[in-house]
Amino acid sequence: MADLGRVMWPSAPLRTPRLVLRESEARDRAAYVELLTSSQVRTYLGGPRPREDIERALPAVPGRRPGTFVVDHSGEMIGLVTFDRRDPARPGRIRPEGGDAELSYMFLPTAWGRGYAAEACEAALRWFAGALPGESVVLCTQAANDRSVRLAVKLGFTEVERFEEFDAEQWFGVWSLTN
Repeated sequence: MADLGRVMWPSAPLRTPRLVLRESEARDRAAYVELLTSSQVRTYLGGPRPREDIERALPAVPGRRPGTFVVDHSGEMIGLVTFDRRDPARPGRIRPEGGDAELSYMFLPTAWGRGYAAEACEAALRWFAGALPGESVVLCTQAANDRSVRLAVKLGFTEVERFEEFDAEQWFGVWSLTN
């Protein structure tokens, strides 16, 4: 299992017909604050976080780390796509020892319903498959989040199990090039 921090990160941004997936920049800070404090975005993620707390804690260039892509449309950040190692202590795993690569995404409500999330996640998954050949990716979302479950299925994730976590039923799926 490769450490995502040691994976060769793209030397240039990933490009799709409408989007650029790139590293975070200082100009993205306001969009980060909106993502983390939006009641719409955070409905299935434990609710919005207090704006004052986020403003105080967020660095000048937020999210600058391997595994995080800012999704840029027409020069503006509209969302995030991230890869992290899933905590082995949490329910849901493919590997017996845990630590699966996990895809997550968040988009500003103004970007919803336009196919941007699918386009960005497809590009990120293609990159991941090239960077870590043969490694599966997992995705977990609240089962009540119909839009997220539909996107996971559209991306090629196959449901593995459902379980209770954070006082809600979770949908857990896996993606690999062999799906």
